[in-house]
Amino acid sequence: MAPIFHMIAGAPDTVAPYSHAVEADGWVFVTGQMPFVGTSVDEPYPEGIEAQTHQVMKNLETVLKGCGLGLANVVSARVFLTWFDADFAAMNAVYASYFAPGKRPARTCVGVTGLAKGARVEIDFVARR
Repeated sequence: MAPIFHMIAGAPDTVAPYSHAVEADGWVFVTGQMPFVGTSVDEPYPEGIEAQTHQVMKNLETVLKGCGLGLANVVSARVFLTWFDADFAAMNAVYASYFAPGKRPARTCVGVTGLAKGARVEIDFVARR
């Protein structure tokens, strides 16, 4: 079966040449989302790691919904932080609020030297239909 390339109406515009998600054999790979408040990549980000993490999760939910999925379908996540030591605990508190205890996806979190348009956090998902 050929992959399905999803571009989701209402999700932020892409900052590079990629799809919002790609689906193959029931697996849905959701591109890392940035904390854009609207669909334009030229809008400023919200202030602070908590607000940016909430916005990233909202954008991920928009992409998942556009694929007919929700957070319960997420099996793995990757989190990228530019201010790792300063933001790790606060990001975790926000992130944890989106998943039921005992039903959280596998996850990797790494510190990076930079993210597109100066974001402090980016998160991507792998989901299963």
